Amino acid sequence: MADNNLLIALGADHAGRDFKRLFKEHLTAKGFETIDFGVEDHVEKADYPVIAGRVAQAIQEGRCQLGVLICGTGAGMAMAASRYPGIRAANCQSEYVAGLVRAHNNANILTIGQRAVGPGLALAILDTFVSTKFEGGRHQDRIDLMR
Repeated sequence: MADNNLLIALGADHAGRDFKRLFKEHLTAKGFETIDFGVEDHVEKADYPVIAGRVAQAIQEGRCQLGVLICGTGAGMAMAASRYPGIRAANCQSEYVAGLVRAHNNANILTIGQRAVGPGLALAILDTFVSTKFEGGRHQDRIDLMR
């Protein structure tokens, strides 16, 4: 069951803005609150590390509990966001992986590629990510080893 009290940070570069718009509408319809960290529709191109940093910092500061970053493949966003202490960004191309990165790795940012998956699958991945809870236990011990 989803925790609709989550505040979710959204960000995309120019290659992911259509999914960002789709995700924002989808999450809002499900009762989630979101904060949009860019990029705006009128921007021709954007540097993904800047957008990833905005979302990562919102989570670090406790302004948001989860984040979603979209670019062409999702990989660049994952690399850029994971540079920030306490951020565990995971690039997902399946519901299965999205569930496991939340349950076992306590991922706090989902990254996804608008050029890598279709919109229907992307929404299913998003739903799995925001509704899956961290299992803790032995998984917490492993996360502690990453610090």
